[in-house]
Amino acid sequence: MTTQSEAALENGLIKTLIDNSYERVIIREEENLKANFKTQLEKHNQKELALHGRSHLTDSEFDKILIYLEGGTRFEKAKKLRDLYPLETEDGRRIWISFLNQRKWCQNEFQVANQITVEGRKKCRYDVTILVNGLPLAQIELKKRGVELKQAYNQVQRYHKTSFHGLFDYIQLFVISNGVNTRYFANNPNGGYKFTFNWTDRNNRPFNDLNMFANFFLDKCTLGKIISKYIVLHEGEKCLMVLRPYQYYAVEEIINRVENTNKNGYVWHTTGAGKTLTSFKAAQLVSEIDGVDKVLFVVDRHDLDTQTQSEYEAFEPGAVDGTDNTRELIKRLSGDSKIIITTIQKLNCAVTKDYYNKHLQEIRDKKVVMIFDECHRSHFGDCHKNIVRFFSNLQIFGFTGTPIFAENAKQEHTTAEVFGECLHKYLIKDAIADENVLGFLVEYYTGNTTTDYENEARMREIAQFILNNYNKSTFDGEYNALFAIQSIPMLLRYYKIFKELNPQIRIGAIFTYAANADQDDEQTGMNQGFASKKVDADELQDIIDDYNKMFGTGFSTDNFSAYYDDMNERMKKRKKDLKPLDLLLVVGMFLTGFDAKRLNTLYVDKNLEYHGLLQALSRTNRILNEKKRFGKIVCFRDLKANVDAAIKLFSNNEPNEFIVREPFEKVRKALNLKMEEFLKKYPNVSYIDALKSEMEKREFVLAFREIIRGKIEAQIYEEYEEDDPYFLMSEQEYMDFRSKYLDIAIGHTGENKDHSAKQDAEQPELEGIDDIDFCLELLHSDVINVAYILALIEDLNPESDDYHEKRQHIIDTMIKDAAMRNKAMLIDGFIRQNVDDDKTGFARAKADGSIDLETRLTNYVSAARNKAIDRLAEEEGLSREALRDYLAQYDYLQREKPEIIQNAIKEKKVGLKERRNILKRVLGKLRVIIDTFSWE
Repeated sequence: MTTQSEAALENGLIKTLIDNSYERVIIREEENLKANFKTQLEKHNQKELALHGRSHLTDSEFDKILIYLEGGTRFEKAKKLRDLYPLETEDGRRIWISFLNQRKWCQNEFQVANQITVEGRKKCRYDVTILVNGLPLAQIELKKRGVELKQAYNQVQRYHKTSFHGLFDYIQLFVISNGVNTRYFANNPNGGYKFTFNWTDRNNRPFNDLNMFANFFLDKCTLGKIISKYIVLHEGEKCLMVLRPYQYYAVEEIINRVENTNKNGYVWHTTGAGKTLTSFKAAQLVSEIDGVDKVLFVVDRHDLDTQTQSEYEAFEPGAVDGTDNTRELIKRLSGDSKIIITTIQKLNCAVTKDYYNKHLQEIRDKKVVMIFDECHRSHFGDCHKNIVRFFSNLQIFGFTGTPIFAENAKQEHTTAEVFGECLHKYLIKDAIADENVLGFLVEYYTGNTTTDYENEARMREIAQFILNNYNKSTFDGEYNALFAIQSIPMLLRYYKIFKELNPQIRIGAIFTYAANADQDDEQTGMNQGFASKKVDADELQDIIDDYNKMFGTGFSTDNFSAYYDDMNERMKKRKKDLKPLDLLLVVGMFLTGFDAKRLNTLYVDKNLEYHGLLQALSRTNRILNEKKRFGKIVCFRDLKANVDAAIKLFSNNEPNEFIVREPFEKVRKALNLKMEEFLKKYPNVSYIDALKSEMEKREFVLAFREIIRGKIEAQIYEEYEEDDPYFLMSEQEYMDFRSKYLDIAIGHTGENKDHSAKQDAEQPELEGIDDIDFCLELLHSDVINVAYILALIEDLNPESDDYHEKRQHIIDTMIKDAAMRNKAMLIDGFIRQNVDDDKTGFARAKADGSIDLETRLTNYVSAARNKAIDRLAEEEGLSREALRDYLAQYDYLQREKPEIIQNAIKEKKVGLKERRNILKRVLGKLRVIIDTFSWE
């Protein structure tokens, strides 16, 4: 059996969509697309048109709409899609044209088209296009089975560069599939393959199979809802974001609760899984539910208040009213603000103090929904109880990556006791498996074994160790680090020690002193990380003065929040013109709620356990690039039992061995075994010069790529040494082989040879080589074989003396190849028809460049297969339609459905035994047809 063709995958997908009530529409090029759009737009707006005694738009009116839709960036067009357009008609009226029904998403018009040809910088034909109200809003790019899925992603990126324009700029979603792997992503050019997602069921089981994906994700109502409700327009970065399945299910559960019950609940989504986006969507959609008066997003610390406000603003400016003080909160609770962000401390003050709550008597009986950020922290004390008691028609929902269970409940209650049922789970093991967050490498420093943690010599040794190993841990400062310290007095001592050691990196420190602490922090138990009143603010001011000298800023304890915000930006390394901070000393701040992709290392000299421990570790595990393989944790205390217990608890007591990386000895041994196998085949670098064929080069690249990956894995461990005598390959040998690796890769892609000098020393993905993954490109030997045969045919010259010799060479080449042998007769017939019988036409087509052998071959094979089916139907007296249906189903599903043939045989008046014989015979002949004619 041969592999399924891309065309079969395409036809099967279209059939599935038609079965799911999509309208099949034939659109060949852009003019057809516009004509269909006009028809569908009129259908979608028929009620609005009917109000004006109309059923159609005039050509000039439709041209106005096209002109309106043409203007603006892709991001601005996404807004136009969701807005109404005030069309001024020829007779002077105004008709409000809708492009997308967002409230009743199932009532949009869904069509499926394929192979639409678009003229851009290059002529391109797109695989499958889903049209909603005539606009192409979802584009599906397919590759046949066996082709790496990233090829489809790269194809989409090439379309962005060469052909997407006009109405295709309204695409909201892309789907890529090779039949067995299927992913989706928002229309955000060059967002990166890491931002493509599997769709899953509610229990996080992925729908990789295209047929299953189509039946669920591409269901009209599901797709319509995702486009209408679950794509976020990120104003900060001017890009489209689409929710991942676990985010979608969590929001749906909250909406269902608000619409149909008065019950509360909480969402357990691991830290780093995009909680802010999920909570924003929940708050936004809940605020649109009839009967809901206010939605409050409640955070429990001031430093998170500012961060969450800015993130919400990035999703939708003006959608949220932040509250700077309690008086402002009262004003907004009493006014028209629908979504409000506040702290639990301000809210507690508002409901408990008579001066404030007298203004809230009207709102206390109205429908209020509160969404609590990180509900494992301060929602078990008096503040929470006061708030819940005050509002009489209140529903509360919490988000947490680390719930409070009986095992870690230092407080009186668990998360479930306070918030009710867990509505949805997405655990750290799920996120690591989905590559949404990284795992951890946890190491335990054993240099100084004293348990006197405040011993001066111990602290100085640790500080020196951090400085000595900082570049190794952070890839020479490409990333940065946090240092979590037990107390503020210890932090101040560490800070002075670092200064005395004359560091070559930028070091800062932060804590909140008593005068800056929130009035309710003592009540809520959230004062860890705050200096006592005995600590003079001058200590912090001295640190801030150093910071000001380092970065040319002018902060003080009087504008502490500005100091915090500036430090936040420098730790995130998002602005090129902003000097980054390399190492930040903290006690409690930045250990929760802080997301920075450039942070990869956490040093710990602090007793942590359970939720506090996992929260701190999770600062390091945000996805960034191939080089950042895991979050690195270096513990200066024996926290192994605590780490194991925390990971076990927050993995729901399921196996979690892949969350924490293996110890160095195992990684070291695995890398050395790879080197041993590699050097057996390539004893020295001169062997690489002898490689001639693509296949030999492919094998070398694959083999050395594994060495690169292993080296990246090993070198971030503290125990790693560059010239470790344990390794069979020396550092010099490694660099020599690496040069050959890059030379082959860059030569293959046609890039400037100087690029190799700039190429990162340990970058296996070869970033910067025009989105081409060289290693995967070489794997496509099946594509090369087809291209090779077609190239040989195109090279034929019927007028040359050696024509017959070259023609026979093609057939002989195929006969010698086991996979191609049974197709030799087919190709012989193709050459006879296209070259032998039309020598003049073939020569003319070659001369003017109009020859398209690939299309000709596709058409020839299709016609020959149809003839074979017709012959079989006639020989066996069976329905042609049944045979074609059987083959179409096989092409799509890659499995036999003999019941189709069984049903066809039932129409013949024969006995049971004869039916079995016919079935066996026909299935055998169908397998020959599949094997012979499935070739792309």
